Amino acid sequence: MLRLYGKIFRTGMLTERVPTVPREEAVEREGARLKAVIDKRFRGSLAIRQVDAGSCNGCELEIHALNNVYYNVERFGVHFVASPRHADILLVTGPVSRHMEAALKRTYEATPDPKWVIAVGDCGVCGGEFGVSYASCGAVSEVIPVDLAIPGCPPTPLDLLRGLLSLFVNPK
Repeated sequence: MLRLYGKIFRTGMLTERVPTVPREEAVEREGARLKAVIDKRFRGSLAIRQVDAGSCNGCELEIHALNNVYYNVERFGVHFVASPRHADILLVTGPVSRHMEAALKRTYEATPDPKWVIAVGDCGVCGGEFGVSYASCGAVSEVIPVDLAIPGCPPTPLDLLRGLLSLFVNPK
């Protein structure tokens, strides 16, 4: 054991230092506003359940980017949960495929009230390229009630943050 400690001491640190990540001012500003709303209305914690109803995964990549070290939305009180029973918001992407229709309805019913539904991406908002067909129900609003639509193909993480903020600051 002493030989191992000696080797560690002689070798030193071989990994790179953790780089500092520059913060984007717009993300900081919108995040601070969102955190103030979450602290006031949700006691500091907003839980989101993301549902892929048949998307191409472009929107999922942008949603996942919200959790990386650059955006780090958990510092604003936003976190993603594994069950709709623990969620305040359903974030639904993609045109709703016929195979996902029943699952999306069950997920909606399993989410406790009050709940909000956000349709993300052009496919979730209007059906996108797929529209309504034998395999697709089209937009999310064709299957469950939608409170907010965030268009884009895919929307950026900053668009998603602004969309979350507009859901509570400027409700329509």
